[in-house]
Amino acid sequence: MQRKFLIIDDHDNLSSGLKKIFNQLGHFVETIETRVEAIELNDIGKFDVVITDLDNIDAIPEAVQTDDNEENTCLPEIEPHKHAEHIRAFKICATSFNRENFDENELKNLFETILNYKAQFVDKIEQMKNLREKIEFEFPSAISLMHSILDYLTKRVEKIGVVDRDNSHLFIALDEAFVNAVKHGNKFNHEKNVRIAAEISKREARFTFEDEGEGFDVAVIPDPRDPENLFKTSGRGVLLIHNIMDEVHYNKRGNRLEMVKKTEAQKAD
Repeated sequence: MQRKFLIIDDHDNLSSGLKKIFNQLGHFVETIETRVEAIELNDIGKFDVVITDLDNIDAIPEAVQTDDNEENTCLPEIEPHKHAEHIRAFKICATSFNRENFDENELKNLFETILNYKAQFVDKIEQMKNLREKIEFEFPSAISLMHSILDYLTKRVEKIGVVDRDNSHLFIALDEAFVNAVKHGNKFNHEKNVRIAAEISKREARFTFEDEGEGFDVAVIPDPRDPENLFKTSGRGVLLIHNIMDEVHYNKRGNRLEMVKKTEAQKAD
């Protein structure tokens, strides 16, 4: 099936290469240079996948509204000038992905193509140290996307210097959060979406996992450390996340998890 891609790239770091790849695979690709141009598109929902790679936060307004006054969630959510560092925004949004005859493996291959290309040809280690980077993924519930997304995020955190690759259990915490969102939250329903956001700087990495499920009350989860719950599997993932991350917060509904991993220097402060 031919898919439609929109690539928003203000420095042509990503658009030319990916357009060539996806055109060769028989897909349609439209490229534009600014977020403002994307706002002016009245039919952004026609694209199966929207990819954003923006380096210039001065071009990002504080709020984006579509014609029906609803926020266009396929565009990055960045508050300009909130931090002193240069902010880079990267996002893959597949909430409008055509679900007819949904093929999870197809979506997995598309995400892998995008992330592998970006990691190989766009991301430069020497430039990453001074960045505050906002990374977002929005996609249909598909457990097979887990490895490519989490591998990309953990490598970014490692390269920016938040954690030590050899001594970090960050992937485990992110793995638990991903599974909870797709499996327990959305119950593998590909009609429901998952949103993952990461804001990474040289001081810390903040992650948000949100699903469209009914949520849960974290306070009633059995404590796996209690001998009476020895053979109960529920609660172990939540405990792992709390042990690995420096801050953990759930919203009241229980369908959004926020986690923070700090550098050793930041924790000392």
